[in-house]
Amino acid sequence: MADLQAFKRDTRAWLEEHCPPGARGPGQVHTGSRKIPLSHPDLQVWLDRMAEKGWTTPTWAPEYGGAGLSPVEYVALLEEMKAIGARPPLINRGTQMVGPTILEFGNEEQKRRILPMIARGEGAWCQGYSEPGAGSDLASLRTTAVEDGDRYLINGQKIWTSDGHTSEWMFILVRTDPDAPKHDGISFFILSMDQPGVDPRPIQLINGGSHFCETFFDNAVADKRDLIGELNKGWTVGKRLLQHERSGMEMLVSGGTGKRQTGVVDVARAYCGDDAGGINSLWRDQVASYEMNAHALKLTQRRVVEESTDGQTPGPATSIMKVVSTDLEKIQTELIASLRGSNGYGWEGDGFTQGELDSTRRFLSARAASIYSGSNEIQRNIIAKRVLGLPD
Repeated sequence: MADLQAFKRDTRAWLEEHCPPGARGPGQVHTGSRKIPLSHPDLQVWLDRMAEKGWTTPTWAPEYGGAGLSPVEYVALLEEMKAIGARPPLINRGTQMVGPTILEFGNEEQKRRILPMIARGEGAWCQGYSEPGAGSDLASLRTTAVEDGDRYLINGQKIWTSDGHTSEWMFILVRTDPDAPKHDGISFFILSMDQPGVDPRPIQLINGGSHFCETFFDNAVADKRDLIGELNKGWTVGKRLLQHERSGMEMLVSGGTGKRQTGVVDVARAYCGDDAGGINSLWRDQVASYEMNAHALKLTQRRVVEESTDGQTPGPATSIMKVVSTDLEKIQTELIASLRGSNGYGWEGDGFTQGELDSTRRFLSARAASIYSGSNEIQRNIIAKRVLGLPD
């Protein structure tokens, strides 16, 4: 305990000295993408300083770009960052998804080559999983990778590629043995997005955004050395990556991305406070229920981090976190919209504040939360089979 207290004191002092003003408080968080303009030069300074310290990926070993922190030290670091309003230096699918997967399935050469690059934030990452006709039934994917000397040539199409047009790297599931049963013959590669033969096309969404893409591959190249895990055994690798994605632990323990969203209580006070006639008992019960459940989820995820003996994401139990968090996200955005009355559903016009317009878009985009990253129906099947041990 004394060592932990010393670690906290040293961490607090270092953060106070090295976290620049432009990386504190709500605002943009660096994704590593060179294609997204930074709102302040301090964001790059903050990323570089934290990467040098090993604190963009604190629990990874130093030889892989991390600092080798224990789970308890990791939580302490996040707490000290939150105390001074420091934003995370880097949040992307490299640190949260493919990096931890490479730690488990990659060979030593891949770990030493790829992981430090991820830790330094040298490029953003996107995910090549879903295809037209292969969404929830992902094992039906048809995008192929054919051996060609020291490389593989990839042809096909992926869809719902989040941030494909602003990412430098992709991790992808492809079919390398078309004659094998559908769960076999799949391999997991990483590849550069900045090459001929990779064409990400943004999709306009109902909420006005277009971060999703459909991505086409026409003889795109993935090096043989960038096959993660065994050839034709990528289904196991791909499933494990989804557990890292679904855990969401770092985001909740660290307090999110740094861009503060207006909360349910804030809206209730602003739109149903004493000046507005007061909040009725029905709204009060719904607000209290949401806040208690959201807080319980955060505490549960924090406990999972602290009880982890090796800093690794837990297994099938992450599906529980996915179901609960996405249900709560839909409840939150719908409750906020309802509390605002007619102002909670504005799309454009001078009669609405920017916060109200942003809230409408969040309400619409949250409808998809229980679908992406594996639908909640699939997650409940996983919970039933692999957590509770129920028969098929």
